[in-house]
Amino acid sequence: MLLVTLRNALQQAADPLKAPAMQVYMKSAMPYHGVPTPLLRQVCKEAFAEVPFATASHWQTQVLDLWRGARFREERYAALYLAGDRRGRPFQTPSAMKMYDELVVTGAWWDYVDDIASHRIGPILRAYPAPMRRKMLSWSKSDNLWKRRTSIICQLGFKAETDLTLLYACIEPSLESREFFLQKAIGWALRQYARTDQAEVKKYVRLNRNRLSGLSCREALKNIDRAARG
Repeated sequence: MLLVTLRNALQQAADPLKAPAMQVYMKSAMPYHGVPTPLLRQVCKEAFAEVPFATASHWQTQVLDLWRGARFREERYAALYLAGDRRGRPFQTPSAMKMYDELVVTGAWWDYVDDIASHRIGPILRAYPAPMRRKMLSWSKSDNLWKRRTSIICQLGFKAETDLTLLYACIEPSLESREFFLQKAIGWALRQYARTDQAEVKKYVRLNRNRLSGLSCREALKNIDRAARG
């Protein structure tokens, strides 16, 4: 079983003395083995080397088996590595969104969700804009804050290809939210786009300053203000 093989490898690579501090830093109810990120990547590479990717269904089943069976946080990180394995690229389509929905909702913390949003869902949006645009608009109005956050930050790496209409539409339902992770997401998304068009972001913040949180404004203008100070 893949999970058993992975868990054994992680236990061998673990530094149990590091595990408590890692758990405290991430405010995680799930314990850590104590495996740093570079070593975790290597363990995953070796553990997944012979994993077959015959069909989309088989790929999703393996990812979900790891995710659902995980008892340590690194095991869930490993599930995300498997989800992003290059051999699974043909399966990164809107049909994978049911799986990513589960990972976002049950992961419910920024370390999982931000990786899924920018590195998994973002590329699907880029490749399949019409159906994914509808999906992200739906998520932006969700009762689940992590789905809302995903809709806001899924275009982080798009630069000049950012669909501004979509970005602003996904921000709108959360514009006056008092939830920290949504305020931060709004500021982060705007700050990233400011690398492409500072004037547009300054205008958006000016027009919405009465609705944007102070945190969102500071984050959005951080690099612009820093450049202005010289």
